[in-house]
Amino acid sequence: MKVVITGGGGFLGSQLARKLQDRGELTGPSGEPEPIDELVLFDAIFSGTIQQGWVGEATLLTRNITDRDAVFDAMVDADTIFHLASMVSGECEKKFDDALNVNLQGGLHVFESARARGPKTRVVFASSIAVFGGEAMQEPNTDFTKQTPQTTYGITKAACESLVNDYSRKGFFDGRSARLPTVIIRPGKPNAAASSWASGMFREPLAGEPCELPVHRDQCHPMTGYRTVIDSLVEIHEIHPENLGQDRALGLPAHRVTPAEAEYVVNAVAEEREIQPGLIVDAFDPEIQAIVDNWPTDVDGSRAVKLGLPHPPELKEIVRQYLDDFGGAEMA
Repeated sequence: MKVVITGGGGFLGSQLARKLQDRGELTGPSGEPEPIDELVLFDAIFSGTIQQGWVGEATLLTRNITDRDAVFDAMVDADTIFHLASMVSGECEKKFDDALNVNLQGGLHVFESARARGPKTRVVFASSIAVFGGEAMQEPNTDFTKQTPQTTYGITKAACESLVNDYSRKGFFDGRSARLPTVIIRPGKPNAAASSWASGMFREPLAGEPCELPVHRDQCHPMTGYRTVIDSLVEIHEIHPENLGQDRALGLPAHRVTPAEAEYVVNAVAEEREIQPGLIVDAFDPEIQAIVDNWPTDVDGSRAVKLGLPHPPELKEIVRQYLDDFGGAEMA
Protein backbone atom coordinates (compact mmCIF):
# COMPACT_ATOMS: atom_id res chain seq x y z
CA MET A 1 0.00 0.00 0.00
CA LYS A 2 1.03 3.62 -0.54
CA VAL A 3 1.15 6.05 2.37
CA VAL A 4 1.59 9.83 2.02
CA ILE A 5 2.55 12.15 4.88
CA THR A 6 2.01 15.87 4.27
CA GLY A 7 4.27 17.92 6.50
CA GLY A 8 6.68 15.00 6.22
CA GLY A 9 9.68 17.31 6.58
CA GLY A 10 8.62 18.45 10.04
CA PHE A 11 9.38 16.94 13.41
CA LEU A 12 6.18 14.90 13.78
CA GLY A 13 6.05 13.99 10.10
CA SER A 14 9.57 12.61 10.07
CA GLN A 15 9.02 10.76 13.36
CA LEU A 16 5.84 9.25 11.94
CA ALA A 17 7.72 8.15 8.83
CA ARG A 18 10.26 6.34 10.95
CA LYS A 19 7.50 4.69 12.99
CA LEU A 20 5.74 3.45 9.85
CA GLN A 21 8.95 2.07 8.42
CA ASP A 22 9.61 0.16 11.64
CA ARG A 23 6.01 -1.08 11.72
CA GLY A 24 5.99 -2.07 8.06
CA GLU A 25 2.21 -2.36 7.67
CA LEU A 26 -1.14 -0.67 8.24
CA THR A 27 -4.76 -1.63 7.76
CA GLY A 28 -5.32 -1.30 4.02
CA PRO A 29 -8.33 -1.02 1.70
CA SER A 30 -8.95 -4.74 2.22
CA GLY A 31 -9.66 -4.10 5.89
CA GLU A 32 -6.69 -6.31 6.79
CA PRO A 33 -3.05 -5.47 7.55
CA GLU A 34 -1.15 -4.74 4.34
CA PRO A 35 2.56 -4.05 3.84
CA ILE A 36 3.62 -0.45 3.26
CA ASP A 37 5.49 -0.70 -0.02
CA GLU A 38 5.58 3.04 -0.82
CA LEU A 39 6.04 5.92 1.62
CA VAL A 40 5.93 9.51 0.35
CA LEU A 41 6.86 12.57 2.42
CA PHE A 42 5.38 15.81 1.08
CA ASP A 43 6.59 19.18 2.38
CA ALA A 44 7.77 22.61 1.29
CA ILE A 45 11.06 22.20 3.19
CA PHE A 46 13.09 19.21 4.32
CA SER A 47 15.78 19.46 6.96
CA GLY A 48 19.32 18.36 6.26
CA THR A 49 18.97 15.16 8.30
CA ILE A 50 15.98 14.05 6.26
CA GLN A 51 17.65 14.97 2.98
CA GLN A 52 20.59 12.82 4.02
CA GLY A 53 18.25 9.84 3.96
CA TRP A 54 17.75 8.87 7.59
CA VAL A 55 14.06 8.17 6.86
CA GLY A 56 15.18 5.25 4.70
CA GLU A 57 13.41 4.44 1.45
CA ALA A 58 10.77 7.19 1.60
CA THR A 59 10.25 9.40 -1.44
CA LEU A 60 10.74 13.09 -0.61
CA LEU A 61 8.57 15.53 -2.55
CA THR A 62 9.49 19.18 -2.07
CA ARG A 63 6.13 20.70 -2.91
CA ASN A 64 3.74 23.28 -1.47
CA ILE A 65 0.40 22.21 0.01
CA THR A 66 -1.20 25.26 -1.64
CA ASP A 67 -0.43 23.81 -5.09
CA ARG A 68 -3.51 21.75 -5.96
CA ASP A 69 -1.89 19.96 -8.88
CA ALA A 70 1.15 19.02 -6.77
CA VAL A 71 -1.10 17.60 -4.05
CA PHE A 72 -3.17 15.58 -6.52
CA ASP A 73 -0.03 14.25 -8.20
CA ALA A 74 1.41 13.14 -4.86
CA MET A 75 -1.81 11.34 -3.89
CA VAL A 76 -2.05 9.17 -7.01
CA ASP A 77 -2.63 5.58 -5.83
CA ALA A 78 -2.44 6.62 -2.16
CA ASP A 79 -4.27 4.30 0.23
CA THR A 80 -3.56 6.32 3.39
CA ILE A 81 -2.87 10.03 3.88
CA PHE A 82 -1.60 11.52 7.12
CA HIS A 83 -2.26 15.25 6.77
CA LEU A 84 0.11 17.11 9.11
CA ALA A 85 1.10 20.10 6.94
CA SER A 86 0.15 23.38 8.62
CA MET A 87 1.21 26.86 9.52
CA VAL A 88 1.69 27.22 13.26
CA SER A 89 -0.33 29.37 15.65
CA GLY A 90 1.81 32.48 15.94
CA GLU A 91 2.27 32.66 12.17
CA CYS A 92 -1.46 32.33 11.59
CA GLU A 93 -2.23 35.30 13.82
CA LYS A 94 0.20 37.50 11.89
CA LYS A 95 -0.54 36.18 8.38
CA PHE A 96 -4.28 35.65 8.09
CA ASP A 97 -4.42 35.20 4.30
CA ASP A 98 -1.51 32.76 4.31
CA ALA A 99 -3.16 30.80 7.12
CA LEU A 100 -6.34 30.37 5.11
CA ASN A 101 -4.36 29.43 2.02
CA VAL A 102 -2.15 26.85 3.73
CA ASN A 103 -4.28 25.42 6.51
CA LEU A 104 -7.75 25.62 5.01
CA GLN A 105 -7.25 25.59 1.24
CA GLY A 106 -4.35 23.16 1.57
CA GLY A 107 -6.59 20.89 3.62
CA LEU A 108 -9.25 21.05 0.92
CA HIS A 109 -6.67 20.03 -1.68
CA VAL A 110 -5.81 16.98 0.42
CA PHE A 111 -9.45 16.09 1.06
CA GLU A 112 -10.42 16.47 -2.60
CA SER A 113 -7.49 14.34 -3.71
CA ALA A 114 -8.57 11.65 -1.23
CA ARG A 115 -12.13 11.92 -2.50
CA ALA A 116 -10.85 11.29 -6.01
CA ARG A 117 -9.16 8.13 -4.73
CA GLY A 118 -12.42 6.70 -3.37
CA PRO A 119 -14.23 5.73 -0.15
CA LYS A 120 -11.64 3.22 1.11
CA THR A 121 -8.88 5.83 1.28
CA ARG A 122 -8.06 6.63 4.90
CA VAL A 123 -7.21 10.20 5.91
CA VAL A 124 -5.78 11.07 9.33
CA PHE A 125 -5.82 14.82 10.01
CA ALA A 126 -3.67 16.38 12.75
CA SER A 127 -5.93 18.89 14.50
CA SER A 128 -5.31 20.86 17.70
CA ILE A 129 -6.85 21.73 21.04
CA ALA A 130 -6.81 25.31 19.70
CA VAL A 131 -10.25 24.45 18.23
CA PHE A 132 -11.53 25.35 21.71
CA GLY A 133 -11.57 28.88 23.05
CA GLY A 134 -13.52 31.76 24.45
CA GLU A 135 -16.61 31.57 26.63
CA ALA A 136 -17.55 28.02 25.58
CA MET A 137 -14.44 26.44 27.11
CA GLN A 138 -14.97 23.94 29.91
CA GLU A 139 -12.80 22.35 32.59
CA PRO A 140 -11.91 19.96 31.13
CA ASN A 141 -12.75 20.35 27.45
CA THR A 142 -14.14 17.14 25.94
CA ASP A 143 -14.92 15.94 22.44
CA PHE A 144 -18.39 17.40 22.98
CA THR A 145 -17.35 20.89 24.08
CA LYS A 146 -18.59 23.58 21.69
CA GLN A 147 -15.82 24.83 19.44
CA THR A 148 -15.47 28.61 19.51
CA PRO A 149 -11.77 29.11 18.71
CA GLN A 150 -10.32 32.57 19.29
CA THR A 151 -7.31 32.22 16.99
CA THR A 152 -7.04 31.93 13.23
CA TYR A 153 -5.02 28.74 13.70
CA GLY A 154 -7.81 27.23 15.77
CA ILE A 155 -10.44 28.32 13.26
CA THR A 156 -8.66 26.55 10.40
CA LYS A 157 -8.24 23.38 12.45
CA ALA A 158 -11.91 23.38 13.49
CA ALA A 159 -12.99 23.89 9.88
CA CYS A 160 -10.89 20.96 8.71
CA GLU A 161 -12.26 18.74 11.49
CA SER A 162 -15.78 19.51 10.25
CA LEU A 163 -14.78 18.83 6.66
CA VAL A 164 -13.28 15.46 7.61
CA ASN A 165 -16.57 14.57 9.31
CA ASP A 166 -18.65 15.61 6.31
CA TYR A 167 -16.47 13.96 3.66
CA SER A 168 -16.65 10.78 5.75
CA ARG A 169 -20.42 11.09 6.25
CA LYS A 170 -20.89 11.28 2.51
CA GLY A 171 -18.64 8.27 1.97
CA PHE A 172 -16.05 10.21 -0.02
CA PHE A 173 -13.21 8.83 2.13
CA ASP A 174 -12.66 7.25 5.54
CA GLY A 175 -11.43 10.16 7.66
CA ARG A 176 -10.50 10.70 11.26
CA SER A 177 -8.92 13.64 13.15
CA ALA A 178 -6.49 13.50 16.06
CA ARG A 179 -6.91 16.62 18.23
CA LEU A 180 -3.40 17.19 19.56
CA PRO A 181 -2.43 18.89 22.81
CA THR A 182 0.87 20.77 22.74
CA VAL A 183 3.58 18.26 21.85
CA ILE A 184 6.78 18.14 23.89
CA ILE A 185 9.74 18.05 23.64
CA ARG A 186 10.57 19.25 20.14
CA PRO A 187 14.31 19.30 19.38
CA GLY A 188 16.00 22.18 17.58
CA LYS A 189 15.35 25.89 17.86
CA PRO A 190 12.16 27.70 18.96
CA ASN A 191 9.61 28.25 16.19
CA ALA A 192 6.76 30.70 15.58
CA ALA A 193 4.16 28.63 17.45
CA ALA A 194 2.61 30.47 20.38
CA SER A 195 3.22 27.27 22.36
CA SER A 196 6.92 27.08 21.49
CA TRP A 197 7.78 27.90 25.11
CA ALA A 198 6.25 24.58 26.18
CA SER A 199 9.14 22.66 24.62
CA GLY A 200 11.67 25.42 25.27
CA MET A 201 11.25 25.33 29.04
CA PHE A 202 12.46 21.72 28.95
CA ARG A 203 14.81 21.76 25.95
CA GLU A 204 16.95 24.81 26.71
CA PRO A 205 17.58 24.07 30.41
CA LEU A 206 18.46 20.46 29.57
CA ALA A 207 21.06 21.86 27.16
CA GLY A 208 22.46 24.04 29.94
CA GLU A 209 20.95 27.17 28.40
CA PRO A 210 18.40 29.68 29.75
CA CYS A 211 14.81 29.60 28.49
CA GLU A 212 12.90 32.87 28.19
CA LEU A 213 9.36 32.23 29.43
CA PRO A 214 6.71 34.46 27.79
CA VAL A 215 3.77 33.33 29.98
CA HIS A 216 2.93 33.28 33.67
CA ARG A 217 4.60 30.58 35.75
CA ASP A 218 1.21 29.30 36.93
CA GLN A 219 -0.13 29.00 33.35
CA CYS A 220 -1.74 25.56 33.00
CA HIS A 221 -1.42 23.95 29.59
CA PRO A 222 -2.25 20.46 28.20
CA MET A 223 0.89 18.67 27.01
CA THR A 224 1.80 15.21 25.77
CA GLY A 225 4.95 13.48 24.56
CA TYR A 226 5.89 13.17 20.91
CA ARG A 227 6.20 9.37 21.12
CA THR A 228 2.61 9.19 22.40
CA VAL A 229 1.40 11.44 19.57
CA ILE A 230 3.06 9.29 16.92
CA ASP A 231 1.59 6.13 18.45
CA SER A 232 -1.81 7.85 18.57
CA LEU A 233 -1.70 8.85 14.89
CA VAL A 234 -1.08 5.22 13.99
CA GLU A 235 -3.72 3.88 16.35
CA ILE A 236 -6.41 6.31 15.19
CA HIS A 237 -5.71 5.10 11.65
CA GLU A 238 -6.28 1.53 12.77
CA ILE A 239 -9.69 2.07 14.42
CA HIS A 240 -12.49 0.33 12.56
CA PRO A 241 -14.66 3.02 10.95
CA GLU A 242 -17.84 1.68 12.54
CA ASN A 243 -16.38 2.39 15.99
CA LEU A 244 -15.81 6.08 15.31
CA GLY A 245 -19.41 7.24 15.10
CA GLN A 246 -20.50 10.53 13.58
CA ASP A 247 -17.78 12.65 15.14
CA ARG A 248 -14.47 11.36 13.85
CA ALA A 249 -12.33 13.80 15.84
CA LEU A 250 -10.69 12.38 18.94
CA GLY A 251 -9.07 14.59 21.56
CA LEU A 252 -5.88 13.01 22.86
CA PRO A 253 -5.28 12.72 26.61
CA ALA A 254 -2.70 15.07 28.11
CA HIS A 255 -0.96 16.21 31.26
CA ARG A 256 -1.95 19.58 32.74
CA VAL A 257 1.42 21.27 33.19
CA THR A 258 2.59 24.64 34.51
CA PRO A 259 6.07 26.15 33.98
CA ALA A 260 6.66 25.77 37.71
CA GLU A 261 5.98 22.03 37.47
CA ALA A 262 8.14 21.78 34.35
CA GLU A 263 11.04 23.41 36.17
CA TYR A 264 10.76 20.90 39.00
CA VAL A 265 10.75 17.96 36.57
CA VAL A 266 13.68 19.34 34.57
CA ASN A 267 15.76 19.72 37.71
CA ALA A 268 14.86 16.21 38.90
CA VAL A 269 15.77 14.53 35.59
CA ALA A 270 18.88 16.71 35.21
CA GLU A 271 20.06 15.44 38.58
CA GLU A 272 19.43 11.84 37.45
CA ARG A 273 21.45 12.38 34.26
CA GLU A 274 24.14 14.55 35.91
CA ILE A 275 23.25 17.57 33.78
CA GLN A 276 23.79 21.14 34.97
CA PRO A 277 20.48 22.70 33.87
CA GLY A 278 19.93 26.21 32.61
CA LEU A 279 17.39 28.52 34.16
CA ILE A 280 13.84 29.41 33.16
CA VAL A 281 13.87 33.20 32.97
CA ASP A 282 10.72 35.34 33.07
CA ALA A 283 10.33 37.24 29.79
CA PHE A 284 6.63 38.06 29.72
CA ASP A 285 5.13 38.63 26.27
CA PRO A 286 1.57 39.98 26.38
CA GLU A 287 0.87 38.91 22.77
CA ILE A 288 1.79 35.29 23.49
CA GLN A 289 -0.08 35.33 26.80
CA ALA A 290 -3.17 36.69 25.06
CA ILE A 291 -3.15 33.80 22.59
CA VAL A 292 -2.55 31.21 25.31
CA ASP A 293 -5.33 32.72 27.45
CA ASN A 294 -7.77 31.65 24.73
CA TRP A 295 -6.60 28.03 24.74
CA PRO A 296 -7.82 25.22 27.00
CA THR A 297 -6.02 24.58 30.25
CA ASP A 298 -7.30 21.00 30.53
CA VAL A 299 -8.65 18.33 28.17
CA ASP A 300 -10.43 15.01 28.58
CA GLY A 301 -9.09 12.29 26.28
CA SER A 302 -11.17 9.45 27.74
CA ARG A 303 -13.06 8.81 24.48
CA ALA A 304 -9.77 8.32 22.63
CA VAL A 305 -8.49 6.00 25.35
CA LYS A 306 -11.65 3.87 25.16
CA LEU A 307 -10.95 3.43 21.44
CA GLY A 308 -7.43 2.20 22.09
CA LEU A 309 -5.28 5.32 21.97
CA PRO A 310 -2.52 5.55 24.61
CA HIS A 311 -2.17 7.68 27.72
CA PRO A 312 1.06 9.72 27.84
CA PRO A 313 3.65 8.48 30.34
CA GLU A 314 4.50 10.60 33.37
CA LEU A 315 6.19 13.91 32.66
CA LYS A 316 9.60 12.75 33.90
CA GLU A 317 9.49 9.82 31.47
CA ILE A 318 8.69 12.14 28.55
CA VAL A 319 11.82 14.14 29.45
CA ARG A 320 13.88 10.95 29.68
CA GLN A 321 12.59 9.84 26.27
CA TYR A 322 13.67 13.15 24.75
CA LEU A 323 17.17 12.81 26.19
CA ASP A 324 17.41 9.21 25.00
CA ASP A 325 16.23 10.07 21.48
CA PHE A 326 17.86 13.43 20.88
CA GLY A 327 20.69 13.71 23.35
CA GLY A 328 19.67 16.95 25.03
CA ALA A 329 22.62 19.30 24.75
CA GLU A 330 23.94 17.70 21.58
CA MET A 331 20.72 18.32 19.63
CA ALA A 332 19.37 21.51 21.24
